[in-house]
Parts: sequence; structure tokens; C-alpha cells
Amino acid sequence: MLRTIIFDFDGIIVDSEPIIMKLTQEMAAQEGWSLSEEEYYRDYLALDDRGIVEHLFTAHGRAVDHARVQELVNWKSRVYAKIIEDGLPTLPGAVDFVRQAARTFPLAIASGSARSEIEHLLNKLELRDRFRIVATADDCERSKPDPEVYLKALAGLQALPEFKEKPLLAAECVAIEDAPGGIEAAHAAGIKCIGLAHSRATENLNQADWVFSGFEGVDLKAIAREFEH
Repeated sequence: MLRTIIFDFDGIIVDSEPIIMKLTQEMAAQEGWSLSEEEYYRDYLALDDRGIVEHLFTAHGRAVDHARVQELVNWKSRVYAKIIEDGLPTLPGAVDFVRQAARTFPLAIASGSARSEIEHLLNKLELRDRFRIVATADDCERSKPDPEVYLKALAGLQALPEFKEKPLLAAECVAIEDAPGGIEAAHAAGIKCIGLAHSRATENLNQADWVFSGFEGVDLKAIAREFEH
């Protein structure tokens, strides 16, 4: 049976991907590189900040300079914090979906963003209390498509009191993602995945177990019934 839902954050709950893309382009420009929108959404979408900058180095034939990587990550964090100070728009239907799902399931987040960014934006949306577990880039050594952040979220959920009597299994969770790398990460953790075509076209998400154009198409009751087979 379906017992929990684990959400990605950027491009799923908040409409942050265009901003992050612009900041990624600006980081690339600081090193004399260019980055197209197509390249960003194809190659960088699921990565955390450090993974983005390291990929910029390798994609442009440069050895990874860890000191410079940290400088660029810190720059992005400072600029992004100012941009999101007053919050960000949400994806259509996201807030209602989270509120309704939280009435039935313990919810978690598994994201490559920094904890401070996620907590700030969730508080702005008055959604922080809907998520029992928040796993972030701060908790992980490796970025998606590595499953580490999903495994951290799963471990946090498994420690909740409601799963003490009957331990939660990965196969009893569903993830919600907008990027192929995120879907890959969820699957590598043993978790089925809903793909929402917020950042990529539906044909780019076909490795997901279910694909929808947005939250308005997601029928959680029907999906939950599939977990009973």
C-alpha cells in the first residue's frame, strides 16, 4: 500500500527553475562560458549547487577547482537568498495538493537545494508544518541522480512513530519529480515516481511510473490503488 509521498522541491512546489537557470548562466559567464537554456534543462536540472558548478567545469574541459567551486556556490547562495526573500510563486495546484495529501500521508521533501532556502520558502507558503521530513543538499555528499537524498528522506520517515509497529518500505513510497535525474534517483532508492512536466516535456519523463502535465491530473486515490496489487 502507499504510505508516504516524497516531493522534490524546485520545479515541483516552487517555480524556481527559471531563476536557478539564470544564476547558473551567470556563474558560467563569470568563467567565460556560455550555457543555453536547452543545456541547462537537459544536463543540470536535477543537480545541487555544487554539482551544477562541478559539471560546468567538466563540461568546459576544465579540471574541477574546488576552491573556485565553493566561491561560485557561495555567490549563488547570496544572490538567490535576496531573490527569494519575499518568497516565490508556486506551481499551479501545488499548495492545495500538498495540503490535501498531508491529511492522509506523512510527507517528506528530498531536494538538492539548501535547507535554509527550502525552509524559508515553505514558511512563506505556510506549508512547513505539512512536511514531517526535509532532506536537503546539506544532508548529502552526492547530488541526484545519486539516490542519497531519497535514502535520507526515507530513513527520516522510517523513524516516525507511526511506522514503529510496521516499518515503512521504500516500495510503499511515491516520489514526485520534474527531472529525469530526479526520477533516476528515486528509482535507485527503490521508490516509484510520478513525473510532472513542469520543467521538461512529458516525453523526457517517460521513465517515471506515472507522468502528468501538472498536479491537476494526479489522481492519488487511483495511484494508491495500484500499490495494493
